[in-house]
Amino acid sequence: MDGDRKDAYGVDEFCARNGISRAFLYLLWKRGEGPRYMQIGARRLISHEAGAEWRRSTEQAPKAAA
Repeated sequence: MDGDRKDAYGVDEFCARNGISRAFLYLLWKRGEGPRYMQIGARRLISHEAGAEWRRSTEQAPKAAA
């Protein structure tokens, strides 16, 4: 298992690990395109699995050369 892996990440840590801004993540959630999250009190946590699923959903196959 990866030593840096946690079960869930706060918004700031998730953004840092995925190279996106906090504002962009909230925009994605507003559009219904962001990762699933857990609301724990005032905190939003993104599970490792939800983050991985979201990353896979944003991947695109390379386009064939013309």
